[in-house]
Order: sequence, then structure tokens, then C-alpha cells
Amino acid sequence: MSKRSPIRSSSIPACHRPRHDVVGLRLGSASANGYVPTMKPGDVLGHEFLGEIVELGSAVTGLAKGDRVITVSIIGCGHCEPCQRQEFSCCDNSNPNPATTEALYGYPCGDIFGYSHAFGGYAGSRATYVRVPFADTNVFKVPEGIRDEQALFVSDAVPTGYYGADIADIEPGDTVAVWGCGGVGQMAMRSAYLLGAERVIGIDRFPDRLALAKDKAGAEVLDYTRVNVHEALVELTGGRGPDRCIDCVGLEAHTTGVEQLYDATKQKLFMQTERGAALCQAIRACRKGGTVLVLGVYAGMMDKFPMGVIVNKALSVRSGQQPGQRYVARIFALATGAWTWFYDYGWFTGSALGAVVYYVASQVLVKPVASPAPGATAEKANG
Repeated sequence: MSKRSPIRSSSIPACHRPRHDVVGLRLGSASANGYVPTMKPGDVLGHEFLGEIVELGSAVTGLAKGDRVITVSIIGCGHCEPCQRQEFSCCDNSNPNPATTEALYGYPCGDIFGYSHAFGGYAGSRATYVRVPFADTNVFKVPEGIRDEQALFVSDAVPTGYYGADIADIEPGDTVAVWGCGGVGQMAMRSAYLLGAERVIGIDRFPDRLALAKDKAGAEVLDYTRVNVHEALVELTGGRGPDRCIDCVGLEAHTTGVEQLYDATKQKLFMQTERGAALCQAIRACRKGGTVLVLGVYAGMMDKFPMGVIVNKALSVRSGQQPGQRYVARIFALATGAWTWFYDYGWFTGSALGAVVYYVASQVLVKPVASPAPGATAEKANG
């Protein structure tokens, strides 16, 4: 078992640090499947969870025992320079095992619950209790009127999808294509509409996911095993391509034919770490001067990356692990109906004016979480 694994008995673990707390789990989600590198026997997966605070560090303010809370899956200290910029996944202090990500990426990355030892080795939510570092930055009370099942995914999937739509700089009237109609893809599609998109297209191969994208997210859908995705997008957009393309698939992308065999073989032989079919499709399909968003998880190197397409079509590429702390208050305001009028007007009528009004309201009136004062001394996370 990892030294950061939660206690798996009826006893409640103690808070060892003044800014930590302990959350007793009510609901959790694995929020990961497939290959997760740098795991060890006994590690606990899962980085979406909702629960009740059972212990609280002496320096934590704004929370109390018994509070119903969600914890953002990305762990930020709240004080370092990246956290001051609200780039919590780039936190300088939360990862007690920085050597791996520093060797891979040039600089150490922040920590993530249940997400391997490269990202800190913190145990995830498949347990009775979870010890949460820097609780005053990462733990949020759930408002009354929101069910547990609704609030759970504000830990990760909802802010991840919203983050992708937000940094895409969607403008009213845009067409947005989303690769991957799983949980994050569904949230990205809904968020794209909320932020002004006129049209959203979801791409996947599983009938249940495509049905959800069509019925719940209001997207047009493409099954990539039945159509040529690039040709279909060209036709659907009158020859120009989608304005914003969002990859919600990541390093284990599935495709068809020789390309799938080639990618899978190279990955199994460790000649590449990523199967990038979805990302490469998104780059090729995006309109000239458009924006490609990478929300799917990537860990290392990819063969045959289409850099020439990015350069010669003047594409912007943005990516990152979601800084959920930036969005929790905004998302809960949406869920409680604080902006129902704007939502209804922009979503159901398809009005460009409604979309603009909603966008302004969501950006200006619902403030993101405030950052701590600059210059504060951060406590290193070490257990």
C-alpha cells in the first residue's frame, strides 16, 4: 500500500498538517481506465469524490466538520506563483515526488489524487477516507439543493469540459467539434453551447455515448467507424472546417484500419507512448486560423505528429490539466439556477444575443475562486 493510502478501516485518520483535512467518502468515481504509468501494488485509484469532512486541520478556514464537500482532483497549494495565476495543475508545492515529471517535462508538475507516483502518489477515492492536503484551496462546500450525484463530477469531469470550452475562446456562432463522447466530452459539448457555440459535433464509435451526445448535449454526431471524419466535417461546415476542435480522448485513441494497427504496435513495442489518432484528426480538421484544445491525457511522445499542419494553417493549440478551483463557484451557480434565465435564453432559443448575454454573465458576474495573498509561505505536501 502507498504510504499516502487512506485508512481502510472504521478508524478515522488524523490530520497531520494544519492545512489538511480528512473527508469521509459518500460517493466516488474512478475517472480513469486503461494504462496508468508509475503505479505500484496497493495504490488506490479514483480522483472524483464527494463526502463529509470528519477531521480538520487547525489552519483551515471556511470549512467545518460535517460539511458536505467536493474536492478538486488537481491539488494546488494556493500560494505559489502558478496557483496565483490559477494554474493549479502547475503547482510548485503539491507534488512530494517531483523528480519524474521534472525529468519528463523539464519542470515538476502538480499532484493529482489517485493518478500515479509521477503525480505525487496520493491515494484516490476508492476508500473510506481520503486525507486532503491544502484543504482551504482544494475543498468546496456543496450548496443546498444540489444532489450528491450532481455534485460528484464537479471534482473533475465538469470543470475539465468547461475548461476546454473556456480556453477555446469560443465566439457566438462558432462550430465546435469534440472528439470523445465520454464524461469529459459530454461536459465539453454542453459547455461549448453555454459559452456561445451555435453548433456542436460529437465524434465517437460507441452507440450509447453518441446517443447521449445527441439527446443530452444537443450535438450532431459522427461514428468514425462508419464515416470519414475529415470529409464529414468538411461537408457539415460548408468546406471551412470547425472553428474549435477539442480532443477529449488522449493517448489511447482508437481508430480504424492500418492506422490503428500501426499505432497499437508501436505503443506495445514502446516505440511511442501515445496513440494520437484523435488529436491528429482534430488538427487536420480544424479550420485555418482555428483553435485546437487538448483535454485528453498525454504522457510522453507521439510518432508522426502533424506539426506542419499547425504551422501552415496558423492554428492555435492550447491544453492542460483542469484548474477546477477556478470554476467550482461558477459551475455550482449554474447548477443552482442562479443563471437559469441566461441559460434558457441562450440554449433553447439558439439566440446569438442570448449566448452573448450568458457569456458576459458567466465571465463577469460569477467570479472565479479568489487566490491567496501573494508572498505567502507555502507548506510542502508530504503526507
